[in-house]
Amino acid sequence: MAIEAGAIFALFTMMGPKASQAETAHVELTTDASHELVEIKIAEDKYQNLQQGKVWYWDLGVVVQVKEKHAEQVEGALEKRAAEIQEGISQIVGRAQPAQLKEPDRQTLQRQFTAFLVKIFGSDDDGHPLVERVLIPKCRGIPGEF
Repeated sequence: MAIEAGAIFALFTMMGPKASQAETAHVELTTDASHELVEIKIAEDKYQNLQQGKVWYWDLGVVVQVKEKHAEQVEGALEKRAAEIQEGISQIVGRAQPAQLKEPDRQTLQRQFTAFLVKIFGSDDDGHPLVERVLIPKCRGIPGEF
């Protein structure tokens, strides 16, 4: 039996995987400051919503993340088109269903704000939107009957 066990061990050892060594290329990572994200406040105000048949005010904050190299361009467009941006955000909140405003992750509002702000701020030379991400750090509903 010992000879049989030794023969089986030798057979499996010969048929098993051979020792291999993986080589990895060493790549030096560089950080480019132009790809760092900066946050720009777009709006912080109270917006009215009448979708439930009652007046609700939504205390809302909207911030965009853009690459540092595009920050100046976005801030310039924000300054030039401030009223248009405020009106667009107000319309989005005013048309939103109560369930959309109460979503814990605010996905619907983020998608709508992203589509609107990408249209406002445009794209870079490569065709990528200047807005990397829209953040909604504050979204509180206040009944209007107070």
